[in-house]
Amino acid sequence: MTSRLGKPDTKADLTLRVRLSEEGTRHFIMIAGAGSGKTTSLIKALNYLKQSRGHQMQRQAQQIACITYTDKAVNEISGDVGQDPLFHVSTIHSFLWSVIKPFQSDLHAWVRQRLAEKIDEAQTKIDKPRVRPATIEKERAKIERYKHQLEVVDTVKQFTYGTGSDYAKGILGHSDILRLGPSLITKHALMRKVVAQRFPVIFVDESQDTEPDFVSALKALAESALPEFCLGFFGDPVQKIYMTGVGHIRPEENWISIEKPENFRCPVSVLNVINRIRAEADGLVQTGGRMIDQDGVLEAVQAARLFILPADNRRAERLVHVRTWLSEHNNDPLWQSDEEEGDVRMLVIVHRMAASRLGFQNIYSALNDKAPENLKSGLTDGTAWIVRPFIRYLLPLLKAHRSGDDFEVMTLLRQYCPRLQAERLTGHDMAAELASLKTDLVSLDDQLVVGSTVDIGTIISFAQTRELVELDERFLPVLTDYAEGDTFDNNAPENSPLRFMQCEAGELWGYQTYIEDQSPFATQQGIKGAEFDRVLVVVDDEENTNNSFSYGKYFGLTPLSKRDQANIDAGGETVVDRTRRLFYVCCSRAVKDLAVVIFTADVATVHAVVDAKGYFATDDIHLLDL
Repeated sequence: MTSRLGKPDTKADLTLRVRLSEEGTRHFIMIAGAGSGKTTSLIKALNYLKQSRGHQMQRQAQQIACITYTDKAVNEISGDVGQDPLFHVSTIHSFLWSVIKPFQSDLHAWVRQRLAEKIDEAQTKIDKPRVRPATIEKERAKIERYKHQLEVVDTVKQFTYGTGSDYAKGILGHSDILRLGPSLITKHALMRKVVAQRFPVIFVDESQDTEPDFVSALKALAESALPEFCLGFFGDPVQKIYMTGVGHIRPEENWISIEKPENFRCPVSVLNVINRIRAEADGLVQTGGRMIDQDGVLEAVQAARLFILPADNRRAERLVHVRTWLSEHNNDPLWQSDEEEGDVRMLVIVHRMAASRLGFQNIYSALNDKAPENLKSGLTDGTAWIVRPFIRYLLPLLKAHRSGDDFEVMTLLRQYCPRLQAERLTGHDMAAELASLKTDLVSLDDQLVVGSTVDIGTIISFAQTRELVELDERFLPVLTDYAEGDTFDNNAPENSPLRFMQCEAGELWGYQTYIEDQSPFATQQGIKGAEFDRVLVVVDDEENTNNSFSYGKYFGLTPLSKRDQANIDAGGETVVDRTRRLFYVCCSRAVKDLAVVIFTADVATVHAVVDAKGYFATDDIHLLDL
């Protein structure tokens, strides 16, 4: 265990410890605001269970499951618990696969049902009025492919879990696992019994972004399990970022809710800002705030400022001016640094600004402008199916190859390359296979240098032909269209993947730099859980093509739409709710300084409205001119 255990216990930590020691129902929900040390509370709870029940659980071959949202969070928690075999730390996908993998007959049945659904969905598109001939042709091709998979799926001996789906080869993808896992847990009492026996304690981190079906499945598990089973959720509804997240989790009978209001991260002035934002949501008042020692006296840090600037074609220049102003007024030259030591993050909802600066503007346009919502949202964090093979595998593989890190090269190839899977290597000359792979890797490297004008479609086609990667089945029709050089309607959302294929592959490196937080820019949606010394939040609705967020509506500058009002009347989630949460998450990242820049066509009106809102002190609102 790490030094988190040495931190003082909060009231929430003590309450949770008592809850974990009780007889009977021990389920709980911890609501922990930004900077409260949620992960510390989770690690302390894991350590308490290790001390009180660890030996007994290990004798019975049981584990404590800790499920979190990202691979990065898995690594962080695994590092905290020291790779202890008592703890099964994993993402949601990995956890679900670990529990459903033995139920192969159920997997076969689900796949057959899913293929039948896909056939019906494709036929429904064909039967719609005024469908374009090209669309009909594509949907008919899908139906034939699904029918073929239905014919051969019974010959699959065992399903495995991969990046993308290929039912004919027995591969289930990410989206399959999220659909299949909760369904089987909810429907089958035997599976619930097996899971509860193997994992008598299940903790879910970042629970607000967990999908509702998975939460419902875990609740069904808790309801049917023996009294010693414990289910705990750690999260914060006000930090829900992903559209598919459950948000607030309603406690069931005999459950308890534990609030953790402390904030150990933000300066007091920033804490005041996020408390005013949060007051419009659940009303949780966070306490504490970081202080500095001035000659033996603890004083609040005044470090939260708002800048309201004209929305013109000089935005980039004006942001440089703001950073210069902050550097001078804070006596802090690192505000002007783009290096890692500066720890400056410009959080933009307008990703186009970062895309242009970092050189992936065409990729951004292809997967954002007139693109389906799943590609838009997946573009911002690298999870879209069409970029996942590059971000998770091909680009890291080439970086390892270029740096001479043969161990990492082999690790990635063994994990993702079909040619190195155990069943493929039986009876093959391993040395010859590795030599062939090395040749292919050199060829791939030549095509994907920075500044390459080779199309992305050429790269992914090469990787598929040489069996370097297992692709999601959604690639297949796109690669066919790309290979045939079809003309297409550039404005049609369904052609967004094809537009991506026609982008220059060299842009992928700039995109990876952005996604992996290796530049001063970061997406407002992609920094939850992170913290930075210097945070500059850029608010600019004029270039925002994502209708899920609107600062104009949030601040009361833009009228609500009929749909917004209908959602309010129905008690549903609105664009105002989503933008408030986004603003809270962004502002609460600051460890030292916070600056918010609003670009607007009407500086005077925005100044009056935002000043009246009271998020920032009047003296901390600035109107700079160049």
